[in-house]
Amino acid sequence: MTAPANTSWRFARATAPAVARLAGRRWFPLWARVHHRGRKSGRELTVPVAVLITPDGFLINLPWGAQTNWVRNVLAADGCTLRWKGADHPVDQPRILDVTRARPYYPRVTWAISQRLFPADAWLLLRPVTT
Repeated sequence: MTAPANTSWRFARATAPAVARLAGRRWFPLWARVHHRGRKSGRELTVPVAVLITPDGFLINLPWGAQTNWVRNVLAADGCTLRWKGADHPVDQPRILDVTRARPYYPRVTWAISQRLFPADAWLLLRPVTT
């Protein structure tokens, strides 16, 4: 198996233990946990993600692309539960965005940091479920 072409995997690997423990907790708003169901296995799964809060919902950078299993699971189920700041947020209407649609959500400095640490060509936009 070969490593991804960009260097984001090194940063992810180095920070994975800390992120896994802190994601979704109240005092760590940059990190969340996506709770989803496997489309083939049916198992409940969780993945920690970096999240940006927007007026439209939650935006997740996808440095490994939109074809990762967890993204495909969320798209197939048309939603998931996002644990953010210590609370569960049901989300639906998942949409994959390209760079031209994702860029306006980011402040300039945040965009620069995000692209340096986790360069991506796809983002996942999740909208909170309204009752």
